[in-house]
Amino acid sequence: MTGETTGPAEDGVQPLAAGGIPASTVQHGGAIRKMLPAGLHLVATPIGAARDITLRALDILASADVLAAEDTRTLRHLMEIHGIPLNGRPMVPCHDHNEREATPRLLRAIAEGKSVAYASEAGTPLVSDPGFQLARAAIAEGATVLAAPGPSAVLCALTVAGLPSDRFLFAGFPPNTQAARRRFLEDLRDVPATLVLYESPKRVNHTLEELSRVFGAVRYAAVCRELTKRFEEVTRGTLADLVAQFADRDVKGEIVLVIDRAPDAVADAETVDAALDRALQTMSVKDAAAMVAEAYGLAKRDVYQLALKRSD
Repeated sequence: MTGETTGPAEDGVQPLAAGGIPASTVQHGGAIRKMLPAGLHLVATPIGAARDITLRALDILASADVLAAEDTRTLRHLMEIHGIPLNGRPMVPCHDHNEREATPRLLRAIAEGKSVAYASEAGTPLVSDPGFQLARAAIAEGATVLAAPGPSAVLCALTVAGLPSDRFLFAGFPPNTQAARRRFLEDLRDVPATLVLYESPKRVNHTLEELSRVFGAVRYAAVCRELTKRFEEVTRGTLADLVAQFADRDVKGEIVLVIDRAPDAVADAETVDAALDRALQTMSVKDAAAMVAEAYGLAKRDVYQLALKRSD
């Protein structure tokens, strides 16, 4: 449905009517054409449900002079669902295999004063998706780079996993080969943050087994499958539980793994004594005790008493 409204946009940007003349706002299926600033506009798109797209993202897709996408067919279909016409605007493919070649063309458009909207196939551009080379090149050229935030499988998984989200690390996909994957997981084992990984459904069983061996069977985790889609599923438990539940499953769909952070270090008396001895070589009793107590999560008063005895 097409309609018109008058007056300035809520964000203070003068709307752009058909033909490029700033005037009344023109709506296309709920999207509003506006005069976008020249530059690169990174647009997050739904990871499953088409209605998860934001109103601002629809406005940008309706208004940009040039559209670029990881998958032009997917973006075209999304625009059709929401009633946004292409109106003869160029749509440029920009994906892992051609980003280096597509970037100069898009930068030329920006240099000519045009607005370029870039969307990955699903989710937020650059987050385990193409767009990094393009964004970095635009920044290097001094171009305006803006983001229209929205759907992200990382944040969606963190929201439903039931694990701490105050500090997290997104590590992308584990390597394919066994040796490289083992090293990858060993590097992450003691990170004091909740971990988020993407994984192929064909490898998730084996990765859970590897996680259980490297991280320990009692570490809590969640397997998030097909988030926001019809067959969405979140399975929670210890890594041992998850290994058992997924052992004989033929898993399908997109997978996000969320793993609880490493437990606090537990030190025995010998370790604490050694740490105090090292600290007392260069620090006062008070400072040495405070540092060791914080490092191992111990009561400062108890460590201070130990430090006094070892400093005599």
